[in-house]
Amino acid sequence: MRDQETFEPFEDDELDATTGEFELSERQALRRVPGLSTELTDVTEVEYRQLRLERVVLVGVWTEGTQDDAENSLTELAALAETAGSQVLEGLIQRRNRPDPATYVGRGKVNDLGAVVLSTGADTVICDGELSPSQLRNLEQRTKVKVVDRTALILDIFAQHAKSKEGKAQVELAQLEYLLPRLRGWGETLSRQSGGSARAGGAGGVGLRGPGETKLETDRRRIRTRISRLRREIKGMKTVRQTKRARRARNAVPAVAIAGYTNAGKSSLLNRLTGAGVLVENALFATLDPTTRKATTSDGRVYTLSDTVGFVRHLPHQIVEAFRSTLEEVAESDLVVHVVDGTHPDPEEQVRAVREVLAEVGADRLPELLVVNKADAADEETLLRLKRLWPEAIFVSAHTGRGVEDLRTAVEGRLPRPAVEVRAVLPYDRGDLVARVHRQGEVLSTAHLPEGTLLHVRVGEALAAELAPFEAAEPVGPRS
Repeated sequence: MRDQETFEPFEDDELDATTGEFELSERQALRRVPGLSTELTDVTEVEYRQLRLERVVLVGVWTEGTQDDAENSLTELAALAETAGSQVLEGLIQRRNRPDPATYVGRGKVNDLGAVVLSTGADTVICDGELSPSQLRNLEQRTKVKVVDRTALILDIFAQHAKSKEGKAQVELAQLEYLLPRLRGWGETLSRQSGGSARAGGAGGVGLRGPGETKLETDRRRIRTRISRLRREIKGMKTVRQTKRARRARNAVPAVAIAGYTNAGKSSLLNRLTGAGVLVENALFATLDPTTRKATTSDGRVYTLSDTVGFVRHLPHQIVEAFRSTLEEVAESDLVVHVVDGTHPDPEEQVRAVREVLAEVGADRLPELLVVNKADAADEETLLRLKRLWPEAIFVSAHTGRGVEDLRTAVEGRLPRPAVEVRAVLPYDRGDLVARVHRQGEVLSTAHLPEGTLLHVRVGEALAAELAPFEAAEPVGPRS
């Protein structure tokens, strides 16, 4: 994934620097067009990697919480489906103590679901939960259309939006780990031989595999081999990321991570604060590749701001594991700016879901600055309620710029302070060292003496050691 340490936007590229218009237009040029699919219509021949999400019916099982919680979850599933390129025709919720282990919604309700699919002309059913292989198979047999669960839907969106080499590798790894236990065949596929005869054209040949290996076993073996290769590649990319992180740590550059629910406005805020030019789109998981940009405090100290992948309730564990090296960027930061969508019907649930994922990667121990975005679009009653709920939160609008300066000041106030206080007189020919002190440390006072620049500063231990030869023996001031 992109992890650039510095970025200076072109002065005449204002449009791209604020909304990422170039990337957005490129993505929209590849939109799926409903009705133009040439895939096989027999559901038994459609593999997971050839998902056709065009006209869908949503199904949810309400097991806990209020009715509003269940409806919000299905509304979010509809937004995910539309982001993946589908048209939502109908949404159904069933109240149960727990999902049916055989058919998810219960045997009686499957017939009702089949009737809805038939009447609406849907070609896909999307379930608001992770289905077992047997539940997938049973639902497909009963409804006669493709059945997709929430996990597969999110993975499909990630596959569409990943751009960098690391992002594509992470998404493919998550997809394969999801697919492996769900590989299944119909009819002859289960018993089709693939490796006993050279004449059969099998990939193995004599001495490499037993003559009884089926096509299903061959697919599983190839997937396991690919998973191992992807894990090695991602591990190598993780080393590069750690090297860049170590370089920033050596230079004592504080790191700020922007985390939050998907579509809360993290990329928009990064653009407002740094002019990063990251793609901005009103869609879930619009940006997956984290971007690191340089920012400067009002007193001249340098720090980094990193945009991270968005979270969602019930984020698939395959995604968390595949993107662990990326999410560790958050865990290694000095401050987490937690962005919340002020217009969302259930912002408290958003915060809970994000904190749950942050805890999985060890980032729950870090200082957190809660930021409620889209304050320009939220109604006053909601804003008042959230201000009572989170009195320390900063309310901003990345769209209009409202509150952004307050956010910048709050971030600067929470950055770690250098630990060592030093008074030093630097010769005028050591302008490079003066610049480093301003960039990496906190300058408390400055004075100009005949022999050099008198600095009273707070700096890190490494820089303090470099300043030691110039340290003033006792506090001195400008001579009259």
